Amino acid sequence: MTDLTNTSANRSARDWLSVLARYREPSTSRSLFELAVTLVPFLALWALGWAALSVSPWLALALGALNGVLLMRIFIIQHDCGHGAFLRNRRAQDWIGRSLGVLTLTPYAVWRRTHAIHHAHHGNLDHRGIGDVTTLTVEEYRTRSRFGRFMYRLYRHPLVLFVLGPSYLFILQNRFPLGLTNQGWRYWASAMGTNVMIGLSLGLIVWFGGGWPVLLIFLPSLIVAATIGVWLFYVQHQFEQTHWSKGEDWDLHKAALEGSTHYVLPQPLGWLSGNIGIHHVHHLYSRIPFYRLPEVIRHHAELADVQRLTIRDSLRTVGLHLWDEQQGKLISFKEAKQRLS
Repeated sequence: MTDLTNTSANRSARDWLSVLARYREPSTSRSLFELAVTLVPFLALWALGWAALSVSPWLALALGALNGVLLMRIFIIQHDCGHGAFLRNRRAQDWIGRSLGVLTLTPYAVWRRTHAIHHAHHGNLDHRGIGDVTTLTVEEYRTRSRFGRFMYRLYRHPLVLFVLGPSYLFILQNRFPLGLTNQGWRYWASAMGTNVMIGLSLGLIVWFGGGWPVLLIFLPSLIVAATIGVWLFYVQHQFEQTHWSKGEDWDLHKAALEGSTHYVLPQPLGWLSGNIGIHHVHHLYSRIPFYRLPEVIRHHAELADVQRLTIRDSLRTVGLHLWDEQQGKLISFKEAKQRLS
């Protein structure tokens, strides 16, 4: 993994802003094309899965799980809408985001606000808890009670983070504007309005097809999409040499660029994930449409080499749990124990 300070251009994170601004304008035709080539196959697989119920429930289940990958890409499009990076027409963009939120079970206004908080405070140890993966420092972990340390270890266990957690997040937690409950009616309206539309959609599915389409198509696609999405979010920030700092030492642009990975995914995984693996560029300039991120990498090789993380590398990040302020890196529980003993 290449350190930013060792790149040939040696630009500061702030210097990159004027460079990346050239890529910020979305193309309406390209955006609508990306929406179509994602939604049409998604709906087609839904129809195939429904038809497959009369042939084999296992085939329907397989098609539902496969459709989870396209549902994850739908979330990326919703994500770009939330950043104002999908269409030039803000009203149309927001309505697309709200509509896709029914498919992803994600209230658009709530997610847009909490995700904005994540971007505004990423890497800041003084501002954690909304829109991020909970990360304690070694000292914070040390001062917790035995029960508190157990709960944190349970939270960071792969079974919770990548299996149970994603389903809980999208199926249950997203039903309420958690973190924003006292910040006005609009977030409640977003959450409850999305819930109503989800309920009506599921009601129609059950009315015409019974419970099996929900159990064998809807839920598998959602669980697969949620799991992949949380995994991508995790590896994009939870790597050994990520960036965390406090107070005056924290810098928004430096934290954005140095605290996010370039997760190198082969095709078609790059396309299916909406190029979100080019996360260091996205965090530094979130208004760049997802389909223009590879363009940035092609034009600026020094960015392609920064914080590169392969799939094999990413598997090792699962063993990182605590931020060591002395060493300036994420370490495992085992390493922390050795340090504290």
